[in-house]
Amino acid sequence: MKLDNEVAHAAAALGSWTTGVSHEINVLAGRVAAMVDRNLAGRSKVTKSALRGLDELSHEFLAKNTFAVGAGTFFAAQSVEAEGRLLEWWSRGKSGSLEKLDADLTPGSNRYYDYEKLPFFSTAAATGEQTLWGPYIDYLGSEDYVITLTAPFSVHGTFAGVAGCDILVKDLEPLIMPDLRAIRGNAALVNASNRVILGNSGMYLVGERVKSGSALDQRRLDLDVPHLGLSLIYGA
Repeated sequence: MKLDNEVAHAAAALGSWTTGVSHEINVLAGRVAAMVDRNLAGRSKVTKSALRGLDELSHEFLAKNTFAVGAGTFFAAQSVEAEGRLLEWWSRGKSGSLEKLDADLTPGSNRYYDYEKLPFFSTAAATGEQTLWGPYIDYLGSEDYVITLTAPFSVHGTFAGVAGCDILVKDLEPLIMPDLRAIRGNAALVNASNRVILGNSGMYLVGERVKSGSALDQRRLDLDVPHLGLSLIYGA
């Protein structure tokens, strides 16, 4: 099938931008793993003292990657002393200042944040690859649509957690909408679950699931970005 020039251009641009983000997340995960390893100083289990300096990594990531609204690290319970829960996550507040996520990590509590069961953690843990979750409503922070990208990291050869970032869909819009709008007709960027991340018209609303084959003239082009399952759908 011969692609229209604007479709091929949009797919290449979207793939290039996402690949760049994926690279930044892999770099962050690598830096987290190295810092935690140094902080452990031979100990096998992560304690709060092993988090020393991770706040600076989050701050540096957010300073460099202004498209992100949050960044940080979540640890696997099996890697934490007494199998507790530990995280180091920072987000931009409405004033622009950085605020640390203060989540309830007490099992059984009414607002227990069991992050290990969420796709941004569980999928990366299961596959050993970078993953993308969303768009979803971030009720712990912005209360707006967000996507989360994470990469797993290991310490002493064992999976220890994930590091990554949040991106608000409204912040993503000025970055990729020009490429989508260059396509004649309706088009959208969708995730691996066929949910719309962003569309160029009212036909594709953020967060809605697009049924496979729901439109006879709907075509799909997978983006050349490993593991994230992103596709461009568009009219024939």
